Amino acid sequence: MPKKSTKKAYVPNAKEKYMCAKHKKYFTSELLKWKKDIIRSNNLGNILNSSDDNISSADVVDQASSYTDKTVEMKALNRSRKLIEKIDAALKRIKDGTYGYCEETSEPIGLKRLIARPVATLSIEAQEKHERIEKIYVD
Repeated sequence: MPKKSTKKAYVPNAKEKYMCAKHKKYFTSELLKWKKDIIRSNNLGNILNSSDDNISSADVVDQASSYTDKTVEMKALNRSRKLIEKIDAALKRIKDGTYGYCEETSEPIGLKRLIARPVATLSIEAQEKHERIEKIYVD
């Protein structure tokens, strides 16, 4: 029976210099793992759902249901594609040294926020400001 590793997984902490090499390595690894999981799950979904492309039902309800399922599936794939684009942009920011800093204020986004949302580009304050402005225009 193989020994279980007692070594805890590394998690960036505030005691370390913000966006030090360890932080960058951690976020690069997390982003790449997330991207790989998205691609894997979408490929599996495509394989599982490709078989019903050939099924043509005479039942209008079945056709409508199939159409609805395909629409939902396409929306999910589109969201995944956009998320992969955000992940790629985050990886690029890690390379150019801008990762972890707010696009608007250039202030640190914060480790807790990045751990929760590794593709974040705005600090919590800037994000809340955007959401307030968005809400004003929607209302």
